[in-house]
Amino acid sequence: MKHWKSVGALVVMATMLPGQAPQAPDAATAQALKKFDEMKFGMFIHWGLYAIPAGEWKGKYVRGIGEWIMFRERIPVAEYGQLAKQFNPVKFNGGEWAQLAKDAGMRYMVITSKHHDGFAMFGSKASAYNIVDATPFGRDPMKELSAACGERGLDFGFYYSQDQDWHEANGRGNNWDFPEKRNAQPYLEGKVFPQVREILSGYGPLRLIWFDTPGLLSEQQVTELRATVKKLQPGCLINQRIGHGRHDYAQTGDNAIPIQVYTKDGKWEVPATLNDTWGYKKNDQHWKDPRDLISKLCDIVSKGGNYLLNVGPTAEGVIPADSQRILRTIGQWLAVNGEAIYGTSPSPFNMRDITWRATAKPGKLYLHILNWPGKSLRVEGLESQVTKAYFLANKAAVKFKKAGNGYEFALPAKGLDENVTVLALEIADQQAKVADGFRADQAPARLDLHAWVARLQGEEIRYDWATQSATHLKVFEQETNRLLWYPYKSLGGKYDVEVTYSCDNAAAGSKFRITSGRRGVAERSELTGVVEGTGGKFATKKVAGVLTVNPGAETINFQLEGDDKSAGMKISKMTLVKRAD
Repeated sequence: MKHWKSVGALVVMATMLPGQAPQAPDAATAQALKKFDEMKFGMFIHWGLYAIPAGEWKGKYVRGIGEWIMFRERIPVAEYGQLAKQFNPVKFNGGEWAQLAKDAGMRYMVITSKHHDGFAMFGSKASAYNIVDATPFGRDPMKELSAACGERGLDFGFYYSQDQDWHEANGRGNNWDFPEKRNAQPYLEGKVFPQVREILSGYGPLRLIWFDTPGLLSEQQVTELRATVKKLQPGCLINQRIGHGRHDYAQTGDNAIPIQVYTKDGKWEVPATLNDTWGYKKNDQHWKDPRDLISKLCDIVSKGGNYLLNVGPTAEGVIPADSQRILRTIGQWLAVNGEAIYGTSPSPFNMRDITWRATAKPGKLYLHILNWPGKSLRVEGLESQVTKAYFLANKAAVKFKKAGNGYEFALPAKGLDENVTVLALEIADQQAKVADGFRADQAPARLDLHAWVARLQGEEIRYDWATQSATHLKVFEQETNRLLWYPYKSLGGKYDVEVTYSCDNAAAGSKFRITSGRRGVAERSELTGVVEGTGGKFATKKVAGVLTVNPGAETINFQLEGDDKSAGMKISKMTLVKRAD
């Protein structure tokens, strides 16, 4: 995936911000988008030579995501290329991989055909630097995987790094072997366009091509790249990271979930990880809780997105056992509750807390209860008449009554599922009617940004389900641990800010910084403060100053500054209170 300290990072981000309108779809693209929207859940696979070092180089642990080890350690092309002679994934089985995706309830798969290290994981005539010609394995696993997906009814797609290529002098990123200045055109003509034609011609119908970090490519070059795809497969979707608005659908940032329903820029998708890395790292055992991932699936779908969840196979071709266990747990949940996910529309409500999320079908609402509220669930703002309520898992009826401006539903003391319980409502209207102030396109004037909704960036930061808070905010020169919330056009204006957290008195004293803005744009809003002790109990503290959030703001961030004496603080939420002025 991406790394923002790389060459041309500001240009990269400028091409990937939310708000660019996608290409107007032709008939083939429109039909493909409709099916893509219905799928909701897919498997991402990052697999390449970087699975051999697996996060270590010459006995040294390398921080950061596994597939970036060549860049992080400035490994020369000649030295990194020797890994190909060792790459022999004899345990690879395309049928097992595809079956795992099927068991997980996923409807499509996307795998790295070439990542930033420049090595092709398919048989390429355009470059001998590929798995068939350069490794003892000597066969094309992508043909096997594509066929296995087809046999199981899974749609198939390729990731392809079109601009960054550390193996090539005219690819972007490698300035330790090559001059920093480059001419991309020879690289595009000699490698990118031929390889893109190869993956479009030799692996059956592709649901999509997932480009990444367009960087310094010109509008004309990107337009030609799009035309190459659409000429060979008109219904193959193109993601936003092709650049210059030449996409069919959008990505959020990595592991970045919008804070509210997001439909203003067409269909979108969240690329996300099961642990901290994308490519395999043997020491990364920070596996996410299935409950967290199922809840995030519900959250993303309720906001209008798809969830593309990544696995990183080993150099032997094995998807780690923990990844398999987690994915099959999600699949078991979807086998029971899939009706509330696949083919649904986003929530008609705005997001006020982290108790529940909603998805919809004509005449129906599905309430995904993420955090069990006790013996009743109150849904404010629902004006449509509820005619029936029942649990989706066992069809048991649920008593309800009209209460004020909404409904109240009687619940048992515990949920039916230890992860997420779905309450299905049948309503008198085809589309739910929601009161003013509660609709999806209206963010609350007092908005809680819970830690659970944030992207937790950094290897050490953790989410504690017991206290519903984030902790371990360590400070590093690169990749300081922090929380990032993603407005995606849902906010705009000036806000007072409150932070709800706990901190032992002895650990107090670190400075913190809250910012709102976007990469590549100098103007941003910033607040600073000092972490006060709370005696280890949760307290809400108002931050001095006013935070400005522009409609185009990419993120709202919280991080410690200078030292991490207060790293053990637990942040429950940050609250934005919109000012009248």
